[in-house]
Amino acid sequence: MPKRGRSLLFLLIAACMLVSQAACAKTEPTVLRLATTTSTDDSGLLEAILPDFESRYKARVDVVAVGTGQAITLGENGDADVILVHARAREDAFVESGNGLARSDVMYNDFVLVGPQADPAGVAGMASAAEAFARIAASGQPFASRGDDSGTYTKEVSIWKAAALEPDLEGGWYFSLGQAMGETLQFSDERQAYTLTDRGTFLAQHENLPGLVILVGGGSIDQNPDKALYNPYGVIPVNPATHEGIEADMAAKFVEWLTSLPTQEMIGKFGVDEFGQPLFYPDSQAYREAKS
Repeated sequence: MPKRGRSLLFLLIAACMLVSQAACAKTEPTVLRLATTTSTDDSGLLEAILPDFESRYKARVDVVAVGTGQAITLGENGDADVILVHARAREDAFVESGNGLARSDVMYNDFVLVGPQADPAGVAGMASAAEAFARIAASGQPFASRGDDSGTYTKEVSIWKAAALEPDLEGGWYFSLGQAMGETLQFSDERQAYTLTDRGTFLAQHENLPGLVILVGGGSIDQNPDKALYNPYGVIPVNPATHEGIEADMAAKFVEWLTSLPTQEMIGKFGVDEFGQPLFYPDSQAYREAKS
């Protein structure tokens, strides 16, 4: 091939490569870092709803499912773009500190006390979780605590406080595991221990927990007599003015999508076919206004 022809061929190949690279760059999805609780992941909710967001906005959501405290810490360190958590006082503090923008209601479910079917502490059907906790402590029956920095552990601590008790870590009955909800439930099933869990995670994993039943909290959230077990979730974008490298635009789109009526309806339907009840109940402002 003549020298000029080879040069033209080289230029053509180079141009094609540049066009190809540009096309690849345009189709590369934007990565959104979501720090959230183990309950939204262990229940299967995120797996069910996130594909809609990813396809709609050409994004990829990288989920880090940890306890609420750890999720908030990730936001405080700028290692997440948005957080989805369930510990209202800590969520408000996160916003007030300047680490997060406005908090938006997303959904709610409830906590329940589960334990062995034999119920050796005799707490089944009690109307108050605090009274049930007191009876478990008095009986010395095993109790498994997540013992981590999670919203569930925060709720557990508040129930012990309401019962005017502090668990005896040396008493041989209280096990502080430092584990996520799924692992804590597995421990409880194996050791026939009592534990506090969000209802959604328990229902989603119940097939693998043959030795555990709900003892306090009723068969559904409507049947739960203890209003202290109410469990709201909020979403908060991380403040880009406080932290560098935040995908602020995509985080804003995520909040708008998550709280929109179509997504809220997806949340409300999740779990109904399998469990006869939602694992989470939609509660965004847009949803409440549409249903009022």
